[in-house]
Amino acid sequence: MRHTVHVPMRWSDTDAYQHINNVAFLGYFEMARVNLFFEHPTHDERTGMRRGLVVHSHEISYKRSVLYDAEPLEVQIWVSGIRAASFTCHYELFDHGRLAVTGSTVLVPFDFALERPRRITPEEKAFLLRYADEPAA
Repeated sequence: MRHTVHVPMRWSDTDAYQHINNVAFLGYFEMARVNLFFEHPTHDERTGMRRGLVVHSHEISYKRSVLYDAEPLEVQIWVSGIRAASFTCHYELFDHGRLAVTGSTVLVPFDFALERPRRITPEEKAFLLRYADEPAA
């Protein structure tokens, strides 16, 4: 199942051509992840990934330019590739209903007290499976 988040554009996200700058989209993806893993009202300490996540890598593809607008962008986020100590988030970003940017992030659960990666707990895996879907074509 995909989770949908509406993210606002900021004037400071624009470039000299009044387009949203390419690096801003990683921030929009981050907003969607924070919403899903930390702000979603059904989350708790065991299933909301609040124990810590770090980014391993990003991939991003720009399909069309996005102009600054007061209308928020729609980001759909979902999960695939759940492994013992990592998983992948996928994103599709829509501007006025049109697909504009796609991407993915490999995330690793992290124990900040020990300063090292950790395994996904059974509760976290069950939570992630609720948002599992296949990668976008």
